[in-house]
Formats: sequence, structure tokens, C-alpha cells
Amino acid sequence: MSRFPLLQRFAWAAPPVTVLGGIFLYPLLELVCRSFGGGGTNYLKVLHTQIFMAALGHTLEIGVLSTLGCLALGSVLAALIAFVPFPGAGALSRLIDVFLAYPSFLVALSLTFLYGAAGVVNTSLMQLFHTQQPPLDFLYTTAGVVLAETTFYTPFVMRPLLAAFSMIERAQIEVALCLGANPRQVLREIIFPAAFPALLAGSSLCLMLTINEFGIIFYLGAKGVITLPMLIFGKAIQEFQYAQASVIAVVSIVLSLALYGIYIASCNRLSRNSHDPLL
Repeated sequence: MSRFPLLQRFAWAAPPVTVLGGIFLYPLLELVCRSFGGGGTNYLKVLHTQIFMAALGHTLEIGVLSTLGCLALGSVLAALIAFVPFPGAGALSRLIDVFLAYPSFLVALSLTFLYGAAGVVNTSLMQLFHTQQPPLDFLYTTAGVVLAETTFYTPFVMRPLLAAFSMIERAQIEVALCLGANPRQVLREIIFPAAFPALLAGSSLCLMLTINEFGIIFYLGAKGVITLPMLIFGKAIQEFQYAQASVIAVVSIVLSLALYGIYIASCNRLSRNSHDPLL
């Protein structure tokens, strides 16, 4: 009789596990198997090529610069919302949640309307200075991609920061100020230690998302900006080199899993801090 509950649990778990395996695990295993189709020679052929190294360099450069931009902008905006009372702060915080569901390629479209060759800013500058060529030509370069990704992914830093700031007792800050601490000391001794796990979580999440970003780069058509996702697309869809595309995809997965591990560890630390009576 004791076996029936266990068998029933297996029976209930079998359908979702089967669906998950068919949708996710099987394609992933197929990808890994294709990457090792030549007994590891595919990795030697791909990882030592100049185009792969250039794509890896572009991917890390864009990811790091975008993450730094998100950290800088997100920290300032989150601090303003959390510590500087102003009308509409609550509505702005809720707007951030809505922005998280915004498709990334629409950010690229919006920036094209603003800074594209025929965008509002360039058209106005051409009329103002009576020039035939658009003065601003950065949107289709690495700088344009970084601007678009910073614009889109900043809320992913602000959300954990706002959660961390909400856990800080205002009495701690008031007592520190009354005891003669200046704002820099309050930031260094109270706010930053409480916000560090959130900063680490937000930065690792942003870096993971930006190194895998495809829609923004594809839509902008940035000149010479070939990242790992773009290289996978080119190898698989344009050149039909599925084995090489699989190798690059496996490298991207390994990078993403490493960053995801950092993100989960940071979230766990942030969750533990939320139960710390000293916060």
C-alpha cells in the first residue's frame, strides 16, 4: 500500500517532465551533440578563428559597457525614487514594472526615430546648421547598441535596488546623520552594504541578458558589430554551418549559466539580508 502514493507522484510528474524534456532538454542535448559531431575538432576550428574572437570581444565589450551604464543610471534613479520624495515617485516605480515587459527591438525603433539618419534630432540639426549630411552618426555603431541596451535594461537594475532600499530602516540613516555622519559616510556605511547584493544581482542579470541580446543589434543593423548571437544567426541561417553554430551556442550557454549562478547567489544573499534584524 505504501508504494501507491509514490507511484501516483511519478504518474503526476511524468507528463510535465516529458513535455519539458521534449521542448527544452532534447533540443539542448541535440545542440551539444552537434557541437561535438567531429569529436571536438569543431571546437578547435571555431574557437581559434578570428571572427569568433572578434565576436566574443564585441559581445563582452557591449555587455560590460551596457551593464556599467545600467548600474550608473539605475542607481541614481533608484536612489531618487527611494530617498528623495517627489510627486509621482510611486507612479514612476510602477512604470518601471511595465517597462520590463517592453519588447527590446521597440527601443531600437524608438532610438531610430530620434537619432537615425532621418530621425528628429538629425533632421533638426540639419535644418539648424544647413548641412546635407546628418551630424549624428553613432546609432549604427557600438555606441548606439550600448545606448539602446542601457535604455532597455536599466529597469532590471532598478528593481532589485528598490527592493534593497526598501529594507533599509530610515531610522538608521537619521541616527547616523544626527551623530554627525555626512551623506558620503551614510552611503558608504549604511546604504552601499545593504545594496551591494542587489547591485551584484542586477549587474549579473544585465550582463547575462546583454551578452545574449539579438533583437536590438539585428534591428539597428550596426556596422561591423558582430556579437555571438549574431554570429550564431549567420552561421546557422545564412551559411548553414550548423555544427559551427552549435559550438558558438554552447559557449554562449556556458557564459550565461555562469552569470546566472552569480545572479542566483546574489538573490539568495539579498533574501537572507531581508530577514536580518539589523537592516
